[in-house]
Amino acid sequence: MPVTPRRRIGEEQGPVPAVRFTLLGPVRAWRAEEELPLGPRQQRLLLAALLAGAGRPVPLTELIGLLWDGDPPVSAVNAVHRYVGSLRRLLEPGLPIRSSGRWLVRQAGSYLLRVDADGLDLLRFRDLVRQARATAATGDLPAAVDMYLEALDLWQGHCAEDLGAVTAVHPAFAMVEHEYAPVVCEAATAALGCGRAGSVLLSVRQAADRCPLDEALQASLLLALAADGKQAEAITLYQTVRARLSDELGVDPGAELRAAHQSVLRGSPPETRVPASTGSPAPCATPLPRSRAPWIEPAQLPPDLPFFTGRERALDQALDTAHRVGDGLRVLAVDGIPGVGKTALAVHFAHRVAADFPDGQLYTDLGGFAAHGDPADPGEVLHGFLEALGVDRHRIPASTAARSALFRSALSGRRVLVLLDNAFDADQVRPLLPGTSECMVVVTGRSRLIGLAAAHGARLLSLDLPSVAEATGCFLRRVGPARTDVDVAVVEEIVARCGRLPLALALVAARAASRPEQPLTRLAAELAAAQGSLGGFDEEDSANAVRGVFSWSYRTLGAEAKRLFRLLPLHRASDVSTAGLASAAGISRDAAAAAAGELVRARLLDVRGRDRYGAHDLVLAYAAELDGPGEADRPAAPRRSYVHSRRSAPPVARPLAGRADAHLEGVL
Repeated sequence: MPVTPRRRIGEEQGPVPAVRFTLLGPVRAWRAEEELPLGPRQQRLLLAALLAGAGRPVPLTELIGLLWDGDPPVSAVNAVHRYVGSLRRLLEPGLPIRSSGRWLVRQAGSYLLRVDADGLDLLRFRDLVRQARATAATGDLPAAVDMYLEALDLWQGHCAEDLGAVTAVHPAFAMVEHEYAPVVCEAATAALGCGRAGSVLLSVRQAADRCPLDEALQASLLLALAADGKQAEAITLYQTVRARLSDELGVDPGAELRAAHQSVLRGSPPETRVPASTGSPAPCATPLPRSRAPWIEPAQLPPDLPFFTGRERALDQALDTAHRVGDGLRVLAVDGIPGVGKTALAVHFAHRVAADFPDGQLYTDLGGFAAHGDPADPGEVLHGFLEALGVDRHRIPASTAARSALFRSALSGRRVLVLLDNAFDADQVRPLLPGTSECMVVVTGRSRLIGLAAAHGARLLSLDLPSVAEATGCFLRRVGPARTDVDVAVVEEIVARCGRLPLALALVAARAASRPEQPLTRLAAELAAAQGSLGGFDEEDSANAVRGVFSWSYRTLGAEAKRLFRLLPLHRASDVSTAGLASAAGISRDAAAAAAGELVRARLLDVRGRDRYGAHDLVLAYAAELDGPGEADRPAAPRRSYVHSRRSAPPVARPLAGRADAHLEGVL
């Protein structure tokens, strides 16, 4: 049923006609008794996303990802603005653009819809659940049951069910949908505690039908049926659910469902628990305690780096994501070039916030860019995670999809931090995501995981090279106080020779710390002598040497991208265009663009402007060392680049280019 309207008063326009919305079922809107036409599907989908935000800002990037399923057109931003304009004209007729009485407003790259519990069924539902919990905590269970039932009556179907399959998987709607089942269980618990099982039986049946694999709901239905005198139906239901779990997930019933079955067989009343009162704005933030299998709190984080320093700006952005509770799934995706310190940052951050996730921390290396082998299979990773969480290995299903569902169920209502290091792409990560905002996921990878941002609202953090001050501080901290020959100018020279790359700095600092008798000036001289090569960064542990780490990205490339990468050092300019790459390689512009895109995804090439590419000096040094098929055309590459540069020079520069022809021809 539509929620009761409340009139809003605009500061400049006087009374604004009240509009009330429903999201718990089909997305609809009314002004007084008149239902409003909400326009085409994408416009209604945008409105639904704002309603799911429940008064919180929804980033423009998230709206674009939702409306075009991660593949937006060039005009996506303008299209969103048009939809917003149409909704404003529909919902706020007559209000000027700058009116402070507006409901649909833009804030720093986001949009929000100002709604309250009298204008949106979702907020009314949450208010009623809070009241029911507080009432149950005082012992007045009959009154609490009435409040629970009033809240559940607001659900007229699945969240935004009229907008298609996307609302079933998108985090914004999945989080709202997730609030339904726990409240049904709470209502059943309260009703069993005061002898009113029959009053909630219909609601529990409907919820169990909607969520046939939710064991907590099925257990609640078993107990409600038995308490209402329907023991035979309850026993039959248990057999049906057990067969369904075996057929679809390959698992046996869990402890909670088995305990409910035993209670029905014994004819003994179940143990009831009063829902806890909570002041949290989201009703699922403090879920009803349920009997579960013994919980094992994993503590899998690698040790924190003792020499970590700097990176304050990146840490602030990460902490901002960690503190975004109740605003959808929290995912932080850190990307950057090889050796820039992604893992060090992620591990340090994870230790810093570990206390906020008391139910445990999970970690795995996804092997997206590794010395040997293929990227880790998400199904195998899930198997390990489920075992770490205490799930019996015989209850772990065979398929990745079923394991992912069981993983989300295991983390439901828990606060767990998941650190996924060295991801290959977004598809590898998606099955490993929890389903609730109580958990947080930190992902590192060389590729920019745009798919996670589009489909799951992930915050993308591209880690740049540290500043000179940060790099110098890192080197000095690693070298230690035993050094008495520290000269700032010499250290800054070493930092520059390392290209400020944290991995190179770590290797050189370790060498300096292990040879305290060797002056830093000699170390700087060795690096200077090796300039243009990676000889100054060779170590016995080749897997962790600079050359080895770069090779992990190189081995993922296709043949054309490998060839283009090997030709990069022959281009004399600091950056190059797609046309320049095509000329150097003697291939079409489209082929060069495809190969450059592959190099960018592997982070062996950086985008430095519109159609401009460049690479770190040490990356170019690695490319210069490579040899392989097709190297016979290396001598021709500089000439092709020169011809391209001369032809693309602006007219004012052509006379100068002509006077230099003889000299350049001799060099090339």
